[in-house]
Amino acid sequence: MKIITVKNAQEGGKVAFDLLKDKMSQGIETLGLATGSSPETFYEEIRQSDLDFSHMTSINLDEYVGLDDSSDQSYAYFMKQQLFDAKPFKASYLPDGKADDLAVAARDYDRIIAENPIDFQILGIGRNGHIGFNEPGTSFDATTQIVDLAPSTVEANSRFFDSIEDVPKKAISMGIASIMTAKTIVLLAFGEEKAKAIKSMVEGPVTEDLPGSILQKHDDVVVIVDEAAASLLTTQN
Repeated sequence: MKIITVKNAQEGGKVAFDLLKDKMSQGIETLGLATGSSPETFYEEIRQSDLDFSHMTSINLDEYVGLDDSSDQSYAYFMKQQLFDAKPFKASYLPDGKADDLAVAARDYDRIIAENPIDFQILGIGRNGHIGFNEPGTSFDATTQIVDLAPSTVEANSRFFDSIEDVPKKAISMGIASIMTAKTIVLLAFGEEKAKAIKSMVEGPVTEDLPGSILQKHDDVVVIVDEAAASLLTTQN
């Protein structure tokens, strides 16, 4: 696990972009994408670039249950605004949060991931250590699944909604086992509120109580953090 400490989120986005650009020059085909505030500067760098994604596939981590791209709070809408409208892909996949049968939708998403192995996965991390929407206690063997969002996750995401009551309480999420199949993982975390999660993820035991800790077992992980998020680490490289 390589730790890169940057001054701020803007610089972090540039570092992640440079990593992506290098991998694209090596011929990668599939990107795993994340939502939330952490990757926004990364997407900004992509929008301002001349990179062409028309030959590539994207697969997103998650979507709220009950929302689709007709809702401006959905992750499908977020991705259009942040990336897809400016940089269309050959194919872009997000979980179907409005599927009549969510279990079938989850199995279908596992098939999509199997057919499009992820070369480069962008991640954020929640204050409680979740990756994707895989909350503490999630099995490391889990594939795409329907999850109940932890109260802390609902509270953290309420800043994007008019009120906390409007935040969906369930999501459909790529599982931890699915995330771990990515060839390269780049995790972005900024701000003091992420410091405890980063310390536990990097230096703590590998435990399902802290989902992000499983990344210690991956062969190619880059963690990009600002000074505040890195503030509790005892060693940095």
